[in-house]
Amino acid sequence: MCGIAGFTQFSGNMGNQQTLKKMGDSIYHRGPDAGREYIDEYVGLAHRRLAIIDLSEAGTQPMYSHDERYIIAFNGEIYNFQALRDDLVSKGYPFKTHTDTEVILALYATHGEKMLSMLNGMFAFALWDTTSKRLLIARDRVGKKPLYYLQTDTQFAFASEIKALLTLPNVSREVRLDAVHDFFAYQYVPDPKTIFTDIHKLPPAHFMWVSQDGIQIEQYWDVSFKQTSDKSQAELTKALYDLATEKTCSRMVSDVPLGAFLSGGIDSSGVVAMMALNSDKPVKTCSIGFDEKRFNETEFAQIVADKYKTEHHEFTVHQNVKDNLEEIVGYFDEPFADPSLVPTYFVSQLARSQVTVAIAGDGGDEVFAGYEKYTTDALENKLRERFPEALRKKLFPKLASVFAKSEHPLLRKAKSLLTSLSLDPAMGFYVTNSMIDDRLWERLASSDTKAKLGAYHPSEVTLENYHKADGKDHLSKILYTDMKTYLPGGILVKVDRMSMAHSLEVRAPLLDKDVIEFSATLPSNLKFRDGEKKFILKEAFKPVLPDDILYRKKMGFSVPLATWLRCEIKELTEDYLFSKSQGIQQYFDMDVVKQLWQQHQAEKADHSTVLWSMLMFQMWWFRYIQSPETTHSLSQAQ
Repeated sequence: MCGIAGFTQFSGNMGNQQTLKKMGDSIYHRGPDAGREYIDEYVGLAHRRLAIIDLSEAGTQPMYSHDERYIIAFNGEIYNFQALRDDLVSKGYPFKTHTDTEVILALYATHGEKMLSMLNGMFAFALWDTTSKRLLIARDRVGKKPLYYLQTDTQFAFASEIKALLTLPNVSREVRLDAVHDFFAYQYVPDPKTIFTDIHKLPPAHFMWVSQDGIQIEQYWDVSFKQTSDKSQAELTKALYDLATEKTCSRMVSDVPLGAFLSGGIDSSGVVAMMALNSDKPVKTCSIGFDEKRFNETEFAQIVADKYKTEHHEFTVHQNVKDNLEEIVGYFDEPFADPSLVPTYFVSQLARSQVTVAIAGDGGDEVFAGYEKYTTDALENKLRERFPEALRKKLFPKLASVFAKSEHPLLRKAKSLLTSLSLDPAMGFYVTNSMIDDRLWERLASSDTKAKLGAYHPSEVTLENYHKADGKDHLSKILYTDMKTYLPGGILVKVDRMSMAHSLEVRAPLLDKDVIEFSATLPSNLKFRDGEKKFILKEAFKPVLPDDILYRKKMGFSVPLATWLRCEIKELTEDYLFSKSQGIQQYFDMDVVKQLWQQHQAEKADHSTVLWSMLMFQMWWFRYIQSPETTHSLSQAQ
């Protein structure tokens, strides 16, 4: 796990070795073990290394192929690299190191870009061919590793994080308005957009050619739900257990200390069980708790820790939020508002005090239908079927408007349900996913903001992916949609930034391509059955996890957000929302913002989601727009 950055000079001079060093230093936290640069008249590459495999100096990057034709800057881990290496050795390839990085170089020399389909892992890399003068940039299938690029008529650069791009001279910080609307709808900015007009994300499962002729982007993989297995439930359950075991074991290969995140949920508990059953020493596990019992999962984590006699470590978030929030948010280069970024930061900090690599349960919810929203969505679709479409579309919006002005929780839920039922299933899923409804946005957004946005609506992101899915049923389509949006844009960004803030590598067996492809062949009723989420995953883990873990109510990685905004971070939030001269003031009616704040403080309503999103936006704005000189302070403090 590392940090990469670089630029091309086909359209003009972008800088020198010092420019590259500055880019690399800005993401020092991603790789504190080593750093190096490569530059010629066409391209520059920078690398910051977090040494995991082959800790010797030979693993330092940018790395050259044996004949020095190819040069690579690579971030990630390739879990099948040893088998690939053995095959290449048998064919006579002269390896100089024992790294997975050199395996990528060797595969490219042999197979070109087709080698991407051979890699099983998480990665983002830039590979320069000094002969053909072409740069290949690629990103893993689900987006575990980030890759941003700056593109204008005269500039092209790339990096693991936007802050490295912002070290370059004359980079515009113009904010993309539709991305602002997206952020308040989703709490993140979805691929391929970023908050900046000239900076973009390379989507997962895509690669990019950069040459004198320009830029070409192609997709090399997608998950398909077309084929449904006809095997028995027992056969599929056994196959899933074996697959989960295999993929967990493949992620236990490390030349540095290794442990696991343990939340007490099904996914992380199952992964810890697989680790413990395949390790000859106690697994190091880490959990985070809260003072408020309804948000505290540590008792469940302890059950698993006791069962498998792990070396267990806990940290309770007491009054730590206010003192750390500005630093935590600073690691995100664009607005990001998933509240679980706070516990993820602390559990990563705790884990890094014990290990350099942590294995996590990420992906179980998206791959096996584990979110509560899938239950809500299924209920809404059953209700849709009971009412004629014409009735739903004409009558339900009118009924919803009756409850629109009420702040009573039940009436607000009734309004939300009626609004969703008036829509088709795809748009209904967007409403279920959205963190701000259209009526509130209309109240909040200034007339100027609405005029500039025109007809744009954030639902376009959800609907585009929903209709691209090839599944036979609605569940398959929404799982595909979440794998393409919420997973790479929300979950994986959060885990990457918060773990990398502490130079910690995180691996996720349930996001292995083979697990995803296997799950896509499962009948939907083996993933979501009569309201029971992750049905087959629970069946697979039954031999290794107690019922108290398998069948307890899902909590997620939740935080006491409403209480934080009324107590611990109240003054901090007031300062950012109402004392700053820019930010949300550029887009929102501040009288409405104050009204929401006052209602929340008086406990007349819970506006915690939108208020938290505003706070996150303001913290980002102050660091990256209003006071850009603070952008790189995190790395400079290292």
